[in-house]
Amino acid sequence: MKILFLDQSGQLGGAELCLIGLAKHYGNDCLVGLFAPGPFSQQLAAQQIPVEVLAAQPLNFQKQSGTLQAMKSLGQLWPLVQRVSRLSREYDCIYANTQKALVVGAIASRLSGKPLVYHLHDIISSEHFSRFGQQVIVTLANQAALVIANSLASQSAFIAAGGRAEITEVVYNGFDLAKYSAGEMAIAPPHSLKYDRLGAGDGFVVGHFSRLSPWKGQHVLIDALQHCPPQIKIVLVGSALFGEESYVQQLHTQIERLGLGDRVQFLGFRADIPAIMSACDLIAHTSTAAEPFGRVIVEGMLCDRPVVAAAAGGAVEIVRHSQTGWLTPPGDARKLAEIITTVYEQPERAKAIAQRGQQEAQKRFDLKTINPQIDTLLSAVVA
Repeated sequence: MKILFLDQSGQLGGAELCLIGLAKHYGNDCLVGLFAPGPFSQQLAAQQIPVEVLAAQPLNFQKQSGTLQAMKSLGQLWPLVQRVSRLSREYDCIYANTQKALVVGAIASRLSGKPLVYHLHDIISSEHFSRFGQQVIVTLANQAALVIANSLASQSAFIAAGGRAEITEVVYNGFDLAKYSAGEMAIAPPHSLKYDRLGAGDGFVVGHFSRLSPWKGQHVLIDALQHCPPQIKIVLVGSALFGEESYVQQLHTQIERLGLGDRVQFLGFRADIPAIMSACDLIAHTSTAAEPFGRVIVEGMLCDRPVVAAAAGGAVEIVRHSQTGWLTPPGDARKLAEIITTVYEQPERAKAIAQRGQQEAQKRFDLKTINPQIDTLLSAVVA
């Protein structure tokens, strides 16, 4: 079975990390077609996954784009559609991994006659998409032979927006457990990390791992920090994407206003996430809107770290409150501060919960069991 994967991004986000694990499973029997160059294509090539950048410039419509912006993109879209249509004739199906990939893949599928599969990594709602964007995604996805949702939350939102329930299947993201082993994480041990200014050796470090974006809620964690004991510090791992640089300045202003400059550090984008997580005492997920899945939550659990997550979307499917981690109302800084303080004051309890979380994550999200699930679904589509 030969698969043509499509992805709009040159950057490494959650959808792209998920695709790496799946594409590696197919090896030379697949091609990953990208709509923009960047670190993602380099990562694929480094892992010997066939990759080709199909567009000279990124498509210029976004999640919140309206009809007019989409119409302006048609001239840029059509040559890409034709190229994908020609390429797809050498493959058994077209696998669209993102929204823009769905737009291109759906039209190319009609032209080439190859079946379309859409991997839904988003919650289709007004919090994330314009009304026009929702209509486009649902209309095109309903033409697919299969829609793979990354959580029950994503599936439910898709169906509520008008998606066809009978073509959807839920398959959670898979993770290469070897990357979270003690030996792998020892490549960059905690003492080599740049925590000097935080004095992590004497303090308690809360790690936040996400792109810097308002809906990812870094401001909520900073707000919570002022209500925590002074020994507690935070590190923010990630950078701003998609024109959200102004939010970074807002975070710095907030830190200065609250007098927390010596308790917060920005590490920027990092590739050694498991190693950094292993050096933290708690992993915090603070999204203010429902998370489609929540990769960093699972990663924290796999690293044997206690996790606290915003109780919405896919997060509630991953964490069992007070059993494998903690859940807190989205945007509630006071409640978040209470949980952080609890983890700080009750280390033995936190350790036991982290161990249960790790064991459960290893059972539920192992790439070795997730990839065969997707393979079975794709085989049925091709057959």
